[in-house]
Amino acid sequence: MSLLWQALVAPAEAVEITVDTRTVPGLVPKATIVEKTLRITGPFEAGDADNLRRTLTGLKASTVVTPGRPLTTASLSSSGGDLVEGFKVGYLFREFDVATVVRKGDSCLSACALAFLGGTISHVPPTVVLGRSVEIGGVVGFHNFYLNPKSREAQEAASAPEGIAKGFGEARGAASMLARYVTFMDVEPGFIARMLGRPSDQWEYIDTAGSFIDLKVCPIGLSPPRDPPQTLATNICNNAIGIGGASSSRQVRSMSAREAQRYLLEQVQKHLEAFKLKGPLAGQLAALLAARDDRLIEAVYSDLRVAGIPLPELLGRTYQVTGYAVGVYDLQCHVSLSLDDPDKFDLVLQGPSGLTKAMQLPPPGCPGLFAYDRDDMINPKVMR
Repeated sequence: MSLLWQALVAPAEAVEITVDTRTVPGLVPKATIVEKTLRITGPFEAGDADNLRRTLTGLKASTVVTPGRPLTTASLSSSGGDLVEGFKVGYLFREFDVATVVRKGDSCLSACALAFLGGTISHVPPTVVLGRSVEIGGVVGFHNFYLNPKSREAQEAASAPEGIAKGFGEARGAASMLARYVTFMDVEPGFIARMLGRPSDQWEYIDTAGSFIDLKVCPIGLSPPRDPPQTLATNICNNAIGIGGASSSRQVRSMSAREAQRYLLEQVQKHLEAFKLKGPLAGQLAALLAARDDRLIEAVYSDLRVAGIPLPELLGRTYQVTGYAVGVYDLQCHVSLSLDDPDKFDLVLQGPSGLTKAMQLPPPGCPGLFAYDRDDMINPKVMR
């Protein structure tokens, strides 16, 4: 395919792949750990994925991989290049468990940005662990592909209609490749619609909290938000609900851990009664709540969590956020958060079916992103 997905200035050389080796002290005295990282710079051109495969194959053969850690991390800096090669490189990152990062001062655009989405810590079933990060001040930008008028297919067209037909065929093929690729890389479907629905000279950057969340990218060097707890709770609930999550801090009720335990157990009891789920649990809960024994309530709350009932871990104050709706039904969010660690919170949603877990999850490794409003500009140094 002769399409190019690239920056506005066409690159002239292929990517350069360098391996950086450093030695760090190990846990055992006199033992050292050798860490190898990749630095990938320059434009993407045909053949780059083959070169990268050889590099990664050699790296894998000489590396003892620690469970839960990627084979290596690739630091990316490129203006873009060939669309297909960007896909190939991204698939290689997934195949070899290569995490990706764009450092402060670097830019990773178009084909490079697509390759970046392949960042993976582990692809071992049943759960793929993503590994893509942007250091605050790094630039990652996407734009729609465009036809390369210098492609061999364009030059071989015998007439304008034939050239249009060939271009349409290539564009359709590229769109299909994009859809398959981003779905495989666990990117939310709206990304595809935005990319294919805009002119090729319009860019989308990873700059707002919402863009980091949607693309499951973790920021490096991000300061915790300084908003009051009610605002943090609202942001967490809005992000956990996703589309339609638009409450405000004016619709927040604060509860102590003791109040939250009793209230949430009451909701479990009401759900059992509403659905006529009679049995020992329903009766025991009713007797427990009537006795008002706080220590017993705490013990039962903990036991039900262990048994799999969706009750949040209580880390401090708990906030009830209202103002949501699913169809004709009201939806509430109950979030307990630690004021000492912005990455520590737990929540449940309360709706017509009882208590359920969040509809949306934060990127692995950086749950604190949910404490920001989706429109917060957390990477403001992005160049427009």
